Amino acid sequence: MPAHERLTAAIKAANHSGRPALVPFITAGYPEPGDFINTLKAVASVGDAVEIGIPFSDPMADGMTIQRSSHAALSEGVNLEWIFSELEMAGVLGTPLVMMSYLNPLLAYGFDRLAERARATGVSAFIVPDLPFEECAELRAALEDQGLGLIQLVTPATPRERLEMLCDASRGFVYAVTITGITGGDAGLPADLADYLDDVQAVSDLPVCAGFGIRNADDVANVGRHASGAIVGSALVEVLEEGRSPKAFLKSLGGK
Repeated sequence: MPAHERLTAAIKAANHSGRPALVPFITAGYPEPGDFINTLKAVASVGDAVEIGIPFSDPMADGMTIQRSSHAALSEGVNLEWIFSELEMAGVLGTPLVMMSYLNPLLAYGFDRLAERARATGVSAFIVPDLPFEECAELRAALEDQGLGLIQLVTPATPRERLEMLCDASRGFVYAVTITGITGGDAGLPADLADYLDDVQAVSDLPVCAGFGIRNADDVANVGRHASGAIVGSALVEVLEEGRSPKAFLKSLGGK
């Protein structure tokens, strides 16, 4: 089974057990590089998949919390090669991993080499928020050669025709951005979230996971009524920043 199909299966398994899948996000190497694998294992024990953020100097889609974590990790020398080396030493986890990266680090690493290392270390798919679909063919091909997927993002402003195209092209799951803006907001979920998520889920053959602005158990439950899973990023990074238990926090959101 290709790795991206294992990711899909993990999300569906959570749904079959009667709950939305939980996909926590952590910035690799934050808050301490030496704690990365222990943090990853703790988060993976509760999440149905884990999104690992690759630190980048200009994370344009991210709010201040993740920008801060990215800058701190970069200042400690965390990069893609270091992350793969850490994952190799840890061994492949049972929980599917998703890497979220802006394009420049992936280009610098080389797409074919990237896909090979990712497959070997248990990565199932990639999210690249600054790579438009029209320019993603080369990366998609390299990933799919190794059984990996490129997850597409959709937003409330995505036109219907484009929504159908992106859902068809996505692998693993479809990432439904719940707000128009950056991650980390605390204004709550929009009132028309249900209709938007219902529309995406109706178009997509894959599970739909919603992200941006999901901070508590009520948000996860609200999203779970209309989508397959919830992605929790800035709220979890804040927990790590404050030295609290990520496992306990994710359990409070309804993790496995």
